[in-house]
Amino acid sequence: MTTPRVLVTPRSMSVPDAPAVRRLRAAGYTVVTPAPGRQPTTGELTAAVPGVVGWIAGVEPIGADVLAHADALRAISRNGAGSDAIDTAAAEAAGIRVLTARGANAQGVAELALALALMGLRGLPEAADALREGQWRRHTGREAADRTLGVVGFGAIGRRLAGLAQGLGMRVVAHDPFVTDGEGVALLPLAEVLRTSEVVSLHVPPDPAGPLLGAAELALLRDDAVLLNTARSTLVDEAALLVELTAGRIALYSVDAFDREPPEPSELLRHPRVVATPHLGAATTESVRRASEAAVENLLAALGTPATGR
Repeated sequence: MTTPRVLVTPRSMSVPDAPAVRRLRAAGYTVVTPAPGRQPTTGELTAAVPGVVGWIAGVEPIGADVLAHADALRAISRNGAGSDAIDTAAAEAAGIRVLTARGANAQGVAELALALALMGLRGLPEAADALREGQWRRHTGREAADRTLGVVGFGAIGRRLAGLAQGLGMRVVAHDPFVTDGEGVALLPLAEVLRTSEVVSLHVPPDPAGPLLGAAELALLRDDAVLLNTARSTLVDEAALLVELTAGRIALYSVDAFDREPPEPSELLRHPRVVATPHLGAATTESVRRASEAAVENLLAALGTPATGR
C-alpha cells in the first residue's frame, strides 16, 4: 500500500534527517523535499505538488498557478505566523486549509524590535559608521526609561514587545482595531499613537489596499521618532518615508521583512539612518524549533494519520 505524501519546503525543515521529516515519517507519511536546504522555485513546486495531501510551507510564494496542480492537497501548514505568501483565496476555492504557527516566533521578533529600538534611541548606526570612517563623533542619545513606545498591532508579538519594553521602564500605548482589552496598555487611535510615541513598532499584516503609513501618517510622527517595521516593508510608503528621512525628522527606520526577498538595492536601503535586516525576526534557534514543531502539529491535526484517517 502506498503511503500518502507530504511536501516539506522550508529551508530549515527540509534538510536530511530534520526532526520534522522524521516525525512525519513516523506518523506514516512519505516526505517529499524538492529543494533540501534552500527555497524551491515555482517550477519545482509545480512539479512536486501533484498527489501530495499535506504541505509544510515556508516563505516561498504559493500562487494559484501552483495550487492548480494540487490535485490531492488538503492542508498547507506554515512554519510561521503569516500567510501573505499564499494565495489564500485560491486555496479556499480549492478546499485547502491554510494553517499558521501563531505566536511561535513572538519572542524572537519582539527581541529584535527591542534591540532596534534601543539602537535608534542611542543613534548607534551613524556613530558606528562614523568611527568606521575614522571619525570620533560622539552625541547624546536617549534612554528607554520614560519614553513612549507605540505598538501598532497588539497580537502575540506586540504584547511580548510591550512586556519587554515595560521592563525597561517605557510607557506603552497600542493601536489594534480588533483588540478590546489591552491588559493595562492604553488602546488608542492610530493617529494618536503616531503623534505621541517616540518609538513606533509595526506588527500587522500587509493590506492589499496599500501602505498603512503613507505621507499623511508619517507626517504625524514626532521629530526624531524611531520607526520599526519587523512585519512587512509594504506597510510603509517608501517614497514618503525617504522624504522624511532626508528632512532629518526620523532618527531611525528599521525594516526586516520585504515583499520581495532579497529586495532590490534602493536609495532607501542605502540611507545612513536605515537599518535593514534579512528577515531575522524569527531566525533564532528557539523560534525555528517552536515554529517547526507547531507546523507539524497543525498538519497532523488536520490530516490525522494514515492508519486512523482521523
